[in-house]
Amino acid sequence: MSEELDDVLGAFAQQIESRFQMPLHQLRQAVTAAPQANAEATTVARWYGLLEEAQEALSTAEDDILGALDHAPAGELDDPVMALADRVNTLVAVRDGRAMVVRHLLDDDAPGNRTPGPWRGAAHTGPAIATTPVPRPAAVPAVPVRGGAR
Repeated sequence: MSEELDDVLGAFAQQIESRFQMPLHQLRQAVTAAPQANAEATTVARWYGLLEEAQEALSTAEDDILGALDHAPAGELDDPVMALADRVNTLVAVRDGRAMVVRHLLDDDAPGNRTPGPWRGAAHTGPAIATTPVPRPAAVPAVPVRGGAR
């Protein structure tokens, strides 16, 4: 795993430890023992674990493609190498998506985190934007139609 990724995972781990006031390994043990005790901790620990798994899979796939490129003829990429490249691209997207979820879960200002916010549970009392009625012309009184033929 690259040093840069260690820094990213380490930064998330620090934020998690700061949020829950305990080392990450203890938080994971607590969540495993009592997952219903703190839904937020359970969710964060789960997604952090998924992020670590995605990073491990990506690192393995990157090693595989580097090995394949070392043995590939210069300037030619065969189907197996292209399949490995596609796998790396897919795993990058998975890893990045999971990192975004962890970042969102750790964001105090994100909707649903820590405080309900005005958009949750608030009674809807009117339009979100103040409006004024559209002026309409005065109604023309209805005049009875006299029938001609009987």
